[in-house]
Amino acid sequence: MSWRPLPKGRFTGIDWSAPGAIDGMDPYLAWAEADGFVGYHAPGRRDQPHWLPIVIGLREGADVRQLVDASSTQWLQVPTVYLLTPGLRHCTARVSRDFFKAWRRHHPVRALIERFELGLPVEHHARALAHFCHPHKQPRPVRDRLHGPVLGVIDGGLALANAAFRDGRGRTRILRFWRQDNFYGGVWPGPINDARVPLDPHRAGPMPHDMGYGHELHATQIDRDIARFTQRGHLNEEALYRHLQLPDLSHPVNHGTHVTGLATAPGGLLDAARNDFASRCPIVAVQLDWANVLDTSGGAMNVSVLDGLHYIVSRCTDDAAIVTNISWGTLAGPHDGTSLLEAAMDELVQVLGGRLQITVPAGNAYQSRTHANATLARRTSLDLHWTTLPDDQTQSFLEIWLPANAQQVNIGISPPDRPDQAVTLAPGASGMWVGGDGRPRWSAIYPHTSALGSLGTCALIALEPSFHREAGHALAPFGRWTVSLHNHGTQPVTFDAYVERDDVALGVNTGAKQSFFEDRSYDTLGNLNGWVDHASNPTPIRRSGTFNSLSTGQATVSVGGTRATDDGPQALARFARYSPQRPDPDPTRPQRPGVKLVPETLAPSDDNPALWGVRSTGTLSASSARLAGTSSSAPQEARRRLNALE
Repeated sequence: MSWRPLPKGRFTGIDWSAPGAIDGMDPYLAWAEADGFVGYHAPGRRDQPHWLPIVIGLREGADVRQLVDASSTQWLQVPTVYLLTPGLRHCTARVSRDFFKAWRRHHPVRALIERFELGLPVEHHARALAHFCHPHKQPRPVRDRLHGPVLGVIDGGLALANAAFRDGRGRTRILRFWRQDNFYGGVWPGPINDARVPLDPHRAGPMPHDMGYGHELHATQIDRDIARFTQRGHLNEEALYRHLQLPDLSHPVNHGTHVTGLATAPGGLLDAARNDFASRCPIVAVQLDWANVLDTSGGAMNVSVLDGLHYIVSRCTDDAAIVTNISWGTLAGPHDGTSLLEAAMDELVQVLGGRLQITVPAGNAYQSRTHANATLARRTSLDLHWTTLPDDQTQSFLEIWLPANAQQVNIGISPPDRPDQAVTLAPGASGMWVGGDGRPRWSAIYPHTSALGSLGTCALIALEPSFHREAGHALAPFGRWTVSLHNHGTQPVTFDAYVERDDVALGVNTGAKQSFFEDRSYDTLGNLNGWVDHASNPTPIRRSGTFNSLSTGQATVSVGGTRATDDGPQALARFARYSPQRPDPDPTRPQRPGVKLVPETLAPSDDNPALWGVRSTGTLSASSARLAGTSSSAPQEARRRLNALE
């Protein structure tokens, strides 16, 4: 084992170890190039990307039109949907190696771009778009756009033929359905024997021209297929979903179906109050590609979510009111609303004059020990203990967020039981531990500034899996890592450390194992008052601030979870134990500028202390399922807002 500088990227051509090379860039891109994008490979495959998906944030005064006109489609391709809304400063793109060659040579495009961030470079996302913007050409909107109010949904596993999403005459209310997959049975990072079968456009629908990938179904085709698979008044939903090449709908429970049911399913005879305006609204649905469902970290969902939002907007008229729910999220990130995706969502809400509303869950990790927060007094240090588990078949990440005045804070990292591999990094430094085969086991990247947020910087610690089914796969040590922060300056520094989400999505098995912090002062006893932070407890592990980092923007609506009924005597008795609390139990604790701690509003996510979760729509018509989490709270707020538009 040896400590080495980051390599020169084979795709970008960037020498990541050169002075200043990591500053202002996405550290996940640097890490992906360091390990050859192995974290994005399906088992048994070593495909390298031909193009990279990115989200771009332009400088003040620039817009997407200028970006397209100044670039070449040979190395930068933007979906045409981003030219349908004038004045945007954020967009997604596919970029080739020549983009980075132009970047290194200070092409005029570089002067337009403030920052960019890597998406999920797998399957079709790692290839060119089929259709894209061209310089000095303006695309036309699609025909037959929908009048509002409209419910938008971005999720996975939407049972589009379920009776809950049809009107009284049996016609679908899902008037537009865009699935972002190009393949049936997506393999990343699924079982080795999964087959990659291109979707049949005659069954899955044609590719939407203005998006450049995926497949789109209109209500007419959905209704036609429903009629085709209906015999003697009975719809064979399972056969229909097989025909449409939607394998995830073979499961009795699907996240997207459950969420959409809470937002718009009617109540029937048993719950007449839910036979409301929202239960009759048209729906525009985006089904995230399978890779995003499997990658529960959510760290690379930025491209898919932003494309989904613009798809929904583009299918509605210029005066349509739209309420969109995104019950998805991640744990790491700046938590101050300055991530590229959050900034792009805020911009879209503002550009559309408020006719777009976006509801998002506040998060479910309040008790997960994935957040640490403390203030380092001048010339002091603090140790964090980060525990990774054996048999974790996915990579693990820790982000340390520091304000702009932290240039004299050094970060020390000591792997479990390997004192000889301890390293200390000053701002601007980076490196990786590699094995005898030259492949990295783990890396630390500590830039002065980061593309991941606008305020301060983010230091990233990236680990390979601790176990893998492939012989010879690079592995990182598991156990207790010690991460030490040393403040050599004369001013106190408040920091946040976030462990990225690394769990298993509903109905799949990726081998992910969530890592977490440990501290002897942290209360894990489960006492009545042990579910919230207390100012008197010296532990740096804080529940407060554990928040969905998709939900900290200024214009989106974050929704926390409560218990529908709870007669407990505690002031916070009705809060779901996994949800951020409102108000914050420890509001006097110092925070970095702009960090969001509490949701804007609340909705039930548990029925009572003994019965977690709420019931909603199952995959097949007339079935129901119970799921817990603030993913169930957000669509209820979306429903309330839809009803307010009546």
